Formats: sequence, C-alpha cells, structure tokens
Amino acid sequence: QVELAESGGGLVQAGGSLRLSCAASGRFFSINLMRWYRQAPGKQRELVAAITGGGDTNYVDSVKGRFTISRDNVKKMVYLQMNSLKPEDTAVYYCFGGYAWGQGTQVTVSS
Repeated sequence: QVELAESGGGLVQAGGSLRLSCAASGRFFSINLMRWYRQAPGKQRELVAAITGGGDTNYVDSVKGRFTISRDNVKKMVYLQMNSLKPEDTAVYYCFGGYAWGQGTQVTVSS
C-alpha cells in the first residue's frame, strides 16, 4: 500500500516558478510510473507529466519546455518543477502512483 502527500503549492505571479513535491510512504520502490495531474475549477482532471522508474518522462503539450518532472527513489519523492507559470496553470495539482492519490496542493498564478 502506498500513501502520497503533495506540498509546495501557493500563489505566484505569472512568469514565476514553483516546485511541487510528492512524498510517498509504503512500497514506493515497486511503483514504476508516477504522474502529476491537475484539476482547474469546472474542468476535468488532466494528466500533466509522468515519469517511469527508469526516468523516462512525458508531458502534456501545454507544459512542455516549462515543467520538469523528476524522482528520487531513495528518498521516495517525486517533484514537479514549474517555470514560466501562466494563469491557465492555476489548478489543484495531484500526485498519482500505485493506485494512490495524494490530497492535492493548490497552485494559483496571478496575471
């Protein structure tokens, strides 16, 4: 069983940066694919970025070149570095892996 907890959200001006963290407990080493999702008000939850156990990454087109997903299997952590933030990045960001969701962290980008 895996439990996930996100942190690092907040309020930032457009063009700014935030780094989200996802702390995992339990059998993290057995999770190959880890993902970051986001959900804006009134919209469906969307996949933002994914990373395999070997470090291969994939991103939704809207964040390519601005967001970077990474992981530390020793520390059982997954990160999402978000640069050049835009108001349309405003959402609750969730970590997902091993059939577990975190509680989410709010990111608000002001124009």
